[in-house]
Amino acid sequence: MVFKSNNNVVYSCKYHVVWCPKYRRRVLIGSIAERLKELIITRCSEMNAEIIEMEIMPDHVHLLVEVDPQFGINRAVRSIKGFSSRMLRMEFPELKTRLPTLWTNSYFVSTVGGAPLEVIKQYIENQKRSERRK
Repeated sequence: MVFKSNNNVVYSCKYHVVWCPKYRRRVLIGSIAERLKELIITRCSEMNAEIIEMEIMPDHVHLLVEVDPQFGINRAVRSIKGFSSRMLRMEFPELKTRLPTLWTNSYFVSTVGGAPLEVIKQYIENQKRSERRK
């Protein structure tokens, strides 16, 4: 097992996070999805959070991320969602006409310490394949 550390804490805190656009609208497609990936990578880098896996679906986002426990997963998710909403709505004005806000207030988060990391990664990677079958 690989651990990370900051000045005070040695840790391994990996989270599976899922969140959706308001009304579960299928707006995360094409250039919007690509730009969202870039924005999430940028924000995670600024927070020293490691993205292990990420998949952007038309109506939700899956993120497997390791976050410093002193920073906290709630603060990390709020930061990612706030930053990406602001930037995407500035760069893609059509999002403003379709949605009052980009993201719902809620999200799903689960620690993945108990599950083998490869199982969670495989689940996230398979999201695109299962969406194509619908």
